[in-house]
Amino acid sequence: MNKSKNLYWKLSAYFFFFFFTWSSSYSLFSIWLGQEMNLNGAETGIIFSVNAIFALCMQPIYGYVSDKIGLKKNILFFISTLLVFVGPFYIFVYGPLLQANVIVGAVVGGLYLGVAFLAGIGAIESYIEKVSRKYSFEYGKSRMWGSLGWAAATFFAGQLFNINPNINFWVASVSAIILVLIILSVKVEMTDSEMNKAESVKMKDVWNLFLLKDFWFFMVYILGVTCIYGVYDQQFPIYYASLFPTEQLGNQVFGYLNSFQVFLEAGMMFLAPFIVNKLGAKNSLILAGLLMALRIIGSGLVGGPIGISSMKLIHALELPIMLIAIFKYLAANFDTRLSSILYLVGFQFASQVGASIMSPLAGMLYDLVGFRSTYLIMGGFVLFFTILSIFTLLNHKKQPVLKQANNVPKIV
Repeated sequence: MNKSKNLYWKLSAYFFFFFFTWSSSYSLFSIWLGQEMNLNGAETGIIFSVNAIFALCMQPIYGYVSDKIGLKKNILFFISTLLVFVGPFYIFVYGPLLQANVIVGAVVGGLYLGVAFLAGIGAIESYIEKVSRKYSFEYGKSRMWGSLGWAAATFFAGQLFNINPNINFWVASVSAIILVLIILSVKVEMTDSEMNKAESVKMKDVWNLFLLKDFWFFMVYILGVTCIYGVYDQQFPIYYASLFPTEQLGNQVFGYLNSFQVFLEAGMMFLAPFIVNKLGAKNSLILAGLLMALRIIGSGLVGGPIGISSMKLIHALELPIMLIAIFKYLAANFDTRLSSILYLVGFQFASQVGASIMSPLAGMLYDLVGFRSTYLIMGGFVLFFTILSIFTLLNHKKQPVLKQANNVPKIV
């Protein structure tokens, strides 16, 4: 097996077990908060808002350090080790703190979840995308395995939750041990020129991004469009479970639905590079925004489990196109030395800023006017910013980056 295939399979396995760990501990997070911790919609919104704040504090740090160290795997090893303790954290620290004091629990939980998952995913995705460019394999085909990992975990999550929510948390910790073993086996080569390129990244380069009009227009798209899909998903399981005769049945069916959705998402992740290459990065971002608006507005119009399930499944079409288009848009229009900063600040950071503002507002709206009316408001918001972005996002591509000379590689 050549180096490219070897790395593709190892990093695909890393994606699989990272998302398996995340899904096991987080896919039914809002149900856990509502049914086990007995929090209302507004309190749950506060929890998600605090999580988002901690994530956005970590994302610029992850981005800068990741670009500064290039293809060294230090960050992935740190995240993997942290995740080994996810089960004990939920069971012995987070849950008891939330029941004793919601604010204290939210702060402690936000720190751990923000560093390990919500900011960690961006660092992982940007690292593997860099490796995929170096070793010429398609990032989307590797990321597909992450979707399969999420789906595999969610398939059983609802049933296990009904038995005992703590089982999911212990499963997550076991999965994280496999993550550590995988990342220890990964060996990536860095040439002298690649090391020099990484080390040339300065804080001044990061600040200069914020002087670029086109970078701000990209972040407007992120704030107005992509951050909403996360806010929509946060308390969706609670609404979905309420449509069934019992919460237990709703939890179980939601696990099946979420699993099916993510299997579809994995298939689309395989096809998304072809679609984005055909349409172009900007048009693909617009298409993803329109699909998201359709999904969220539709969720406010349809009734019953079948109708809402069909709306939820549109997520499987929209998310892969959006993720691949974001990487290709940033690579085409900005300095590739700053690829992790661009992704973690321009996309992940901006998404979390939006989520930290929108999450408590959405929570209050759920309590005041109900889920369906809130979805109509959120969907209209997405549609407005998608149309706006037709006029603000860039069509053209920058000049190709010059290839680095081949040098003697070092294993990092």
